[in-house]
Amino acid sequence: MPKAVKGVLIECDPAIKAIILNIDQEKHDYIVEDLDEQHLMVKESQLPSLKAKLDEVIGFFSAL
Repeated sequence: MPKAVKGVLIECDPAIKAIILNIDQEKHDYIVEDLDEQHLMVKESQLPSLKAKLDEVIGFFSAL
């Protein structure tokens, strides 16, 4: 039987999308569907955690 998952549509540039895809590769906890080059469907329950990890990564690279 299919299982429904609440999701949030995210629109971002390809560079940010690549970072999100990289974060998701560890556990596959965030992305429900990769829609196109600028859109992702992300689990609503994981959105705060994904934002925190994305802020960490962006903060790390901006400090260089």
